[in-house]
Amino acid sequence: MFSPLKSTQTIPHSHSHPHSHPDSPSQNGDSSSGSSDSNRNNSNNNNNNDNNSSNNTNNTNISESDSDYIPSVWQCAIAGGFGGLIGDSSMHSLDTVKTRQQGSSHMAKYRSTWTAYKTIFLEEGIRRGLYGGYSAAMLGSLPSSAVFFLTYESIKRYQINELGIPETPAFLVAGFVGDFFSSIFYVPSEVLKTRLQLQGKYNNPHFNSGYNYKGIIDAAMTIIKNEGPGTLFYGYKATLTRDLPFSALQFTFYEKFRQWAFDLTRPDTNFDTYKKTEAKSLPLYAELLTGAAAGGLAGIMTTPLDVVKTRMQTQNGTSGLMLQSNSIISSLKTIYNVQGISGLFSGVAPRFVWTSMQSSVMLLLYQVFLGALSTGEIYLE
Repeated sequence: MFSPLKSTQTIPHSHSHPHSHPDSPSQNGDSSSGSSDSNRNNSNNNNNNDNNSSNNTNNTNISESDSDYIPSVWQCAIAGGFGGLIGDSSMHSLDTVKTRQQGSSHMAKYRSTWTAYKTIFLEEGIRRGLYGGYSAAMLGSLPSSAVFFLTYESIKRYQINELGIPETPAFLVAGFVGDFFSSIFYVPSEVLKTRLQLQGKYNNPHFNSGYNYKGIIDAAMTIIKNEGPGTLFYGYKATLTRDLPFSALQFTFYEKFRQWAFDLTRPDTNFDTYKKTEAKSLPLYAELLTGAAAGGLAGIMTTPLDVVKTRMQTQNGTSGLMLQSNSIISSLKTIYNVQGISGLFSGVAPRFVWTSMQSSVMLLLYQVFLGALSTGEIYLE
């Protein structure tokens, strides 16, 4: 709903009567006494009116000022969980394109982002093509996002408020630790998701990924039966190596970009600390841009780690390049020696679009839900 308009003016309360001159004539004693009582009453009324006027002015200023209200960490967890769920849903098709480009970089029809998107759509459709692995992604999205925001806010506040750590390193550490705790939920779903994305439709006649699962349940049961339950955590180290720095960078950028956006859009107020921006809304375009810039920049910087992670979790006999080591550094060297810089940054275009747009949507909804949970109202400027 739209934010209600608030008056910035206070109606002055004038005195009802001027003070009576002490020598002014009176008709009789009672009249004089009544006049005196009336004057005293008027004087009291005037004082009350002045006090009410002052209180109204103070209330107006308080309602318009930026209070330092800090939402609870549980409100942050709920808002972040649903924000992450919707953000991941909206960008899943681009994530599928990125996975195909990284997991089958030897296939010419997947090298261009637009060509890959169009090819998957025409050959395999939406549900099992562009949105292959969607159910697996959602299985981990809500709980992992909720746990991340709960941990992130708790660690961030403890460092800044209790330990006196400067904000920037506190943001980095909080994002790092938050992702570590949420990984227990999203890593198994990530393995299922990437394999189903790479596979596409069941009995796919257009692309042989080496996998052929009927759905998420069949994929989980087949993997556990044939490869062991530990396979669901295969590439765990590579996933953490990608996601820990991504989350740390993303939220450090986001906190700082948001402070700068407040300084630009509301230069009359000082927003030099995170407390000044908590549960407060920027104009819609600024909310979208800060989230997109933070996610996109972090996504580009961590693309080589994402390439290693994807290939470790999906490689099989049909893969164009096999990684022979579980070492991240060794795998990065192998990809660079065989495919060069382009190999390390394969899928960077859809990853940039995906991380920027997903981050933009997720963090916008995070702020919207946080505001609704904190105030009971939804504000969008």
